[in-house]
Amino acid sequence: MPFLNKKSVLTAAVPISIIVIILIALSFKAFGRNLEKNYSVSDTVYTVQDFKLPDDVTFAGEKMPLDNFDTRESLEREILISAYRHSSTILIIKRANRYLPMIEKILKKNNIPDDFKYLAAAESEYSNMVSPAGATGFWQIMPETGKEEGMEINSVVDERYDVEKSTQFACDYFRKSYEKYGNWTLAAASYNGGRNGIDDQIKIQHQNNYYDLLLNEETARYIFRAVAYKLVISDPARYGYDLGKDDLYPELKYYEVKVDSSITSFSDFAGTFGTNYKLLKLLNPWLRKAYLTPKPNKEYIIKIPVEGTRNIEKLEAEN
Repeated sequence: MPFLNKKSVLTAAVPISIIVIILIALSFKAFGRNLEKNYSVSDTVYTVQDFKLPDDVTFAGEKMPLDNFDTRESLEREILISAYRHSSTILIIKRANRYLPMIEKILKKNNIPDDFKYLAAAESEYSNMVSPAGATGFWQIMPETGKEEGMEINSVVDERYDVEKSTQFACDYFRKSYEKYGNWTLAAASYNGGRNGIDDQIKIQHQNNYYDLLLNEETARYIFRAVAYKLVISDPARYGYDLGKDDLYPELKYYEVKVDSSITSFSDFAGTFGTNYKLLKLLNPWLRKAYLTPKPNKEYIIKIPVEGTRNIEKLEAEN
């Protein structure tokens, strides 16, 4: 069979290319008709809305000056971020139902305003988060700071993961800051920016009101983030979240066991109470190893989960 010359090949290729292009175009057209058939506009388009701020907003009983444009816009920014940060905000709302009763009780005991419970959402989203800098737990405590305040922090026990003890740590800090500044807003801001950082800016700017101070980005947003979470958690439906009571995480049921001696195996320890290692560690995240070597003369309180235990009927009867 004789070879085609270059000109003949090009002549034959042109019609084939045209046919291929036509076939591809027809395929896309058919695909488009199928999309139109299966999806209407209402299936793929939703409305993005703004949210009107309440006329009056307070933090810890102190009114936010919403008549200042920067205050108002800063709060609007955080509300919009929270409202449209869907998955994270849903989880925060769900977790709040589990952990806020515990935090509220400790705040009340220490005479700290109830609104400070929303700072934990701004800090960690109500989870035992660890920052790149090493800040740990619901209240993002640095190891050196925690140790200075008497927290046990080592490879076996890390009390920064204990919600009650870390909340008590935060309360002690808030109280000292309130005594220094005389208002709760600056006391809260100092937890994020540090007292030294706040003091420096007060000295430089000759202002002692949080809303009148130019602060670093994180501290400048801190109170507004907490207040945004306050508004969203308090009224999720107003911000587009359709969550029923059954959708929220329930408080965990447990009873407490006091321990002042070594535990060689938490797996065996959990088994004696009819539960397992996983559930035990979930309720006691401050236990960092599979064993316990206690400090001398120190008593530890370990939570034993009721859910998942074999003797649950007996425990419920006793309660």
